[in-house]
Amino acid sequence: MKRLPRRSAPAVLVALAVLAACALVTTVAVRQAFGLSPWIDPRAVAGALHGARWTDPLVVLAASVCAVLGAVLLLCALLPGAPTVLPLRDDDPDSDHALESGVTRRSLRNVLRATASSVDGVTTAKLALTRRAATATATTDRTGTTGLADAVRVAVAERLDRVGPLDRPTVTVRLKAGRAR
Repeated sequence: MKRLPRRSAPAVLVALAVLAACALVTTVAVRQAFGLSPWIDPRAVAGALHGARWTDPLVVLAASVCAVLGAVLLLCALLPGAPTVLPLRDDDPDSDHALESGVTRRSLRNVLRATASSVDGVTTAKLALTRRAATATATTDRTGTTGLADAVRVAVAERLDRVGPLDRPTVTVRLKAGRAR
């Protein structure tokens, strides 16, 4: 069970651009229909576009921006994002029925952060979870930090083993020590 994120941001950007273009065209058309002067003169725009050459710097720049933006949106649509639900291991290989279970990335990150925070000597902990690594940044007020990073690493690794993600990330720990007072 892998649930991938929705591609909401690129879809919203495209929708807003299309909405803005439609609103502009509608406003110009309605103003002309009521006999008012339009904000943008369609004949002047058409004349300027008709007089432009493909080699003009402004045309090349606009085409380049559109091509790059299109490529970025296409890549966002085609490349898979980080899964929002991570599959869990099935420890019973003799089972006749496969049990699909998963944990959300946010829940796993919160559990691992709480585990790192619960280690004796750690005042606060942050945790970054990627596809291959779980990086805990632990802060302590202790001046002597010998063994603290290893204790956090072991605690987070044991919790990962209990949760049992199918693709287990490696655990790394960064330790920030407080200043001596």
